[in-house]
Amino acid sequence: MSYSDSVLPEFDQEMANTRKVLERVPDDKLEWQAHPKSHTIGWNANHLANIPDWLVHALATPELDIAPPGGEAYIPPQATNRQEILETFDRNIAAAREGITRADEEHMAQPWTLLYAGKPVFTLTRSAVLRQIIINHMIHHRAILCVYLRLNDIPVPGMYGPSGDE
Repeated sequence: MSYSDSVLPEFDQEMANTRKVLERVPDDKLEWQAHPKSHTIGWNANHLANIPDWLVHALATPELDIAPPGGEAYIPPQATNRQEILETFDRNIAAAREGITRADEEHMAQPWTLLYAGKPVFTLTRSAVLRQIIINHMIHHRAILCVYLRLNDIPVPGMYGPSGDE
């Protein structure tokens, strides 16, 4: 079984679940936040839409410096409505999925480093980046967004079966 054959079913399921949550994001609540220390609904939705882009970087380069000394910082796009968020998400998912289909075990076993101002934040194998930084990280922020939906009386979609709203 190829690397992509082993990981794409999980990737596809988690991306479909995330899209279901993003489809519920209300345009009129993008600035809502549960607490002053919490990010807004819009920030979380945009973050979810952009997380797959990190996999594109991880598969194509050995490292990414999000604030390179003397260079421009990585600034993810910030969509201003649900439709733009979904378009960003779909575009990033397609690119990430394409990268996975081209990757083999050897490529995925190679290290990838996230840097900030030239200093390593972490180094993981590309396969660990996919699982920990992309899939698990996405599930974490998706859960936060589901709580935000619930706090705003917006029905939460089922993901691994029906939700309390279905």
